[in-house]
Amino acid sequence: MNRRSLMVGAGATFVVASAGAVAWKASVGSAAEYQAYTARLRSDLTLPDIGNVVRYASLAANSHNTQPWYFRAKDRVIEILPDLSRRTPAVDPDDHHLFVSLGCAAANLAIAAASSGRLGEIAVAPDGSIRYEFVTGQARQEPLLPAIAKRQSTRSEYDRRSVSTADLALLERAAAIPGVKLILVVDRARIGRVRDLVVAGNDEQMADPAFMAELKHWLRFNPRSAMASGDGLFSAATGNPSIPTALGRLAFDNLFDARSEGEKYARHIDSSAGIAVFVGDREDREHWIRVGQACQRFALMGTSLGLKLAFINQPAEVTRLRPEMAGLVGETRRPDIIMRFGYAPTLPYSPRRPVNMVLA
Repeated sequence: MNRRSLMVGAGATFVVASAGAVAWKASVGSAAEYQAYTARLRSDLTLPDIGNVVRYASLAANSHNTQPWYFRAKDRVIEILPDLSRRTPAVDPDDHHLFVSLGCAAANLAIAAASSGRLGEIAVAPDGSIRYEFVTGQARQEPLLPAIAKRQSTRSEYDRRSVSTADLALLERAAAIPGVKLILVVDRARIGRVRDLVVAGNDEQMADPAFMAELKHWLRFNPRSAMASGDGLFSAATGNPSIPTALGRLAFDNLFDARSEGEKYARHIDSSAGIAVFVGDREDREHWIRVGQACQRFALMGTSLGLKLAFINQPAEVTRLRPEMAGLVGETRRPDIIMRFGYAPTLPYSPRRPVNMVLA
């Protein structure tokens, strides 16, 4: 579920100096336009129609913001189906993150649907498709509903404050999904060891041309391109400047290096209050979906408590690092998802595709 960032630093300054201000603004769009765009995407669930329920479901966390799903509404059933055209085979060759992403969407869907009067149960098919089947019952206000529109992957430094024991217990309770184990790491020694594994994984991934090409494909360097595509990794969502797409790609090719990226990850992890590791009972699509439900509910509860969260999945993505990461949290099974959490200001939200593009 990585959402990588691009640090252009001095290169951005060079690029700014080399382009006219008017042409620059025309090519990148404005922050005000983008803010209005994300506000519409994340407006309250006031109209309880299926389209708005799906809109809330699609605000779920997902790998590279590919949004690898589409939804199909039938009589008393909403299906979530994998969109395999949005695979990321370099970082996710077995589609693990894709099915975790579907689980995240299922968690949002269940909360939004129940709040709109459509109580239901989630069923997962062997192929990884999901059915939310309505059951008889009264509408109920789900306490995590307001957090759906506010949750984001906040890829920045946090303020180093610790999280109370009571709030950690609330996070654990929210993430309790059968078939998934959550391990919270809050001691600085183990956080430091996770940091080192993340940096090692980042170094290995950035040495892989296929990984870098895939990452570049999903980067959105400015509001205009983010709104046009409705997907991908928007640079401003990591606190970085917006620049024209052509110059962003040039900067990526020439200025994005493993050392600076590793140093950034180290700072981010060192500033975090803790790390959450999710481990499924089995390595199959059903359990990957369950992991997605658990980590999404964890993120929603964290958002309700004023926390920010971000994925640091490199030790789960790089195969040779998985045993060490698992051992660090007392496990022998594959670590599925790794998230850091803490307190920080809100950054710009990521884009989303409109409902008519994801509702079949």
